[in-house]
Amino acid sequence: MSALIIFGLLLALMLTGMPISISLGLTVLTFLFTMTEVPVTSVALKLFTGIEKFEIMAIPFFILAGNFLMHGGVARRMIRFATTLVGHWYGGLGLAGVVSCALFAAITGSSVATVVAVGSIILPAMLKQGYPQRFGAGVITTSGALGILFPPSINLVMYSIATAGMSVTGPDGNTVSTASVGQLFMAGVLPGLCLSALLGLTTWYRAKKFDYPRLTRASWSERWQAFRECVWGLLLIALVIGGIYTGIFTPTEAAAMAAVYAFVIAVFVYKDMGLKDVPKVLINAASMSAMLLYIITNAVLFSFLMASEQIPQTMAAWMASQGFGIVAFLLLTNILLLAAGNFMDPSAIVLIMAPILYPVAVKLGVNPIHFGILIAVNMEVGMCHPPVGLNLYVASGITKMGITELTVAVWPWLLTMLGFLVAVTFIPEISLWLPRMLGMLH
Repeated sequence: MSALIIFGLLLALMLTGMPISISLGLTVLTFLFTMTEVPVTSVALKLFTGIEKFEIMAIPFFILAGNFLMHGGVARRMIRFATTLVGHWYGGLGLAGVVSCALFAAITGSSVATVVAVGSIILPAMLKQGYPQRFGAGVITTSGALGILFPPSINLVMYSIATAGMSVTGPDGNTVSTASVGQLFMAGVLPGLCLSALLGLTTWYRAKKFDYPRLTRASWSERWQAFRECVWGLLLIALVIGGIYTGIFTPTEAAAMAAVYAFVIAVFVYKDMGLKDVPKVLINAASMSAMLLYIITNAVLFSFLMASEQIPQTMAAWMASQGFGIVAFLLLTNILLLAAGNFMDPSAIVLIMAPILYPVAVKLGVNPIHFGILIAVNMEVGMCHPPVGLNLYVASGITKMGITELTVAVWPWLLTMLGFLVAVTFIPEISLWLPRMLGMLH
């Protein structure tokens, strides 16, 4: 009964058009103060202790690094490098868009930044070369979502924060430890590469089928020159992933290093930004960070309410009584997350749904790292379908296409992503192989 009241109130508030973060906070406070005897001091204490986690500091630092790189000309150099590598294949500029999105996503961890930075440069070039606008929009809208999966993914950081400290007993009776940010980052690499390859294959197939233009093959000297120009951006990938894997620094420290490094290469190496532009970048990053941290704060309260009312435990007991196995649970989870993607942004979905579904998943024997990647792939799909797919709106602003037309344009790539979601759901090794090889998982 408590669950029905809580989710009914949350849905009612969201249907009024109220921001999700405020809806979460009001739902929690209304329920706690009218239907429970939880003291106000406990709520205030949870509000502050919930966001004092060291890992949360990674979010504003990664956002700041992404903003520096987005304004620092890194995307333009990566596109040129990708074009010299694959531009001579069918759909060369489209393939270059996929490769560029993968590289830029692996630097910024932000889907929106990837769509804006890569799309605003490569889409006009594709139109100039004679590609249909729908083709280019479909490529960039879906490939931009790779930022959710590749490290340093902000959504993976949020999943780690949302499930941190949960003590859940697995089917063997042992307590299962939650997934760390470092483990999730490494787990996202192979799925990210696989999805990039599948999106590239879809792009190549459609380009060959409709005989879209190809560029002249670049010489090795042109490729070397393009590589030299973008190598400073590529080194950031090695800095973040290599630093975490070798244990030189934690993911949060890697985020701080990335922010400083991005500032240096944008202002002093590439010199695409002047020192006078830095305050504007800092303000933009602070504004985005404040928005996300406010959502996290209210989501922490929501998680506290879920735990207080023992809703995850009740769900787990109900599923066990109904004879639900891992397969049925994972199918139900995918349906639930894809449905939530129709009216909520990825950050809110992760912070609301992860604390509810995670205990049930662990009790059924699902690996926490595998479950985190499964949620991330669901969020990627959600970024690309209406009515609130954020990438659709960003791409719409760049292409001046309507949401309906864009929805039609992305379908071939969206179907590819859905097929990959099925593979990730039922083949855990796609997510777990790399962390296991690196000794991060036993």
